[in-house]
Formats: sequence, structure tokens, C-alpha cells
Amino acid sequence: MEDVTLLKNGIKKMLVDNLMLQLKPEEIRDDQPLFGPGSIGLDSVDALQLVVALDKNYGLKIPDPAAAKEVLQSVNTIAAAVQQTAK
Repeated sequence: MEDVTLLKNGIKKMLVDNLMLQLKPEEIRDDQPLFGPGSIGLDSVDALQLVVALDKNYGLKIPDPAAAKEVLQSVNTIAAAVQQTAK
């Protein structure tokens, strides 16, 4: 359980640092959408940067836009994908 929390906090910090968000990592909810209505306001350019950052930081390869749409929904979905990669 603690590992997941650490992972999610790391992902939030990576989001803020890589995308220069005007948010603190702790202001991003685990289940908050990253894109679209009610989200933290990311766009397609952010998505590309995020894919590169996830590969660099976590070795998470996102092969195509359909996979990206699934994985990049929220911190929870990113954390789940990273955990799958780690297995």
C-alpha cells in the first residue's frame, strides 16, 4: 500500500516538474482527470511530454494513442500502468 502512495506522489511530482504546472503535487487528486472537463488542464503537447517522462522515469512504454488515452486518464491509471510494467 505504501509503495503505491509513494509511486503516486512521484508521478504527481513528475507531472508538476515536467509540465511546469501551476499546482503543487499534493493539489492533484489521485482520481482527478488529467485532460478534459474538471481536469488539471493538460493538452496534447503535455501528453507527448508525459509519455516521454514516463518512459524516462519509470520505463513505461506507451505504444500508441489508444494506449495513451487509457493510461493517461489520472494519476491512478498511470500508477496502475507503471505497476504492470514493474511486474
